[in-house]
Amino acid sequence: MKKKVEELLLIENIQLNHDNFKLVLQAPAELPQMFPGQFVNVEIKKATEIFLRRPFSILDVDYENNTFSLLVKILGRGSKVLTTYQPGEKISVIFPLGSRFTFPEENDKVLLVGGGSGVAPMLFLAKICGLKPEKVHVIIGARSIKDHIDVTSYKEHGNYYFTTEDGSLGEKGFVTHHPVFSRQLSSFDKVYTCGPDLMMKAVAKAAAENNIFCEASLENMMACGFGVCLCCVEKTIEGNQCVCTDGPVFNINKLTW
Repeated sequence: MKKKVEELLLIENIQLNHDNFKLVLQAPAELPQMFPGQFVNVEIKKATEIFLRRPFSILDVDYENNTFSLLVKILGRGSKVLTTYQPGEKISVIFPLGSRFTFPEENDKVLLVGGGSGVAPMLFLAKICGLKPEKVHVIIGARSIKDHIDVTSYKEHGNYYFTTEDGSLGEKGFVTHHPVFSRQLSSFDKVYTCGPDLMMKAVAKAAAENNIFCEASLENMMACGFGVCLCCVEKTIEGNQCVCTDGPVFNINKLTW
């Protein structure tokens, strides 16, 4: 897929909670097709000490208005500065990058599991996977209620469940503790996950034990997006591969977890 490097117009910067922001960017021309699991690399010019671009998952796409959204979680200096950009400013973006999730078959029942910044591709996938809402189940985990974002606008596309480590929203514990996961996992045809490594590894292990198709979108450090810097190398059964070009979406059977 052809990649673009463009100065995009920031048209919205919406604070979703204490450290999550939704940035809506508009392209000057027609957008290419963009899929859940793919990402973009953003140059943060205002952070003059940061030379490398930062990767962000695609949250949503509006082809009619030539816009797409990013979920930006403040994790360091770069992401913090990016959240200070104001509508009307331009941001240099390389897009779209990486591989996509495999869409489910028409009669599949699917489980999507997200945490942290990994919520973005799960919401995007739930919205455009093509399944009826009753076939789509999404578990979202966070430390507490203040770390969850509002997903009301996505609820028409599936069934949503929440976990928090402190029990302030939904089931207390991790995503794997939710009854939909711990008791009903075998009822799903496909599982998709994105988020912290430990979470994805736990989800992948359970899916493998139940012989369920499972894909994970890895969040390794992806500085260049072209497989040049080798910051994001992941060990697979086919040898070391760059997450930014060979992934970020991998079938778990290909990983050495």
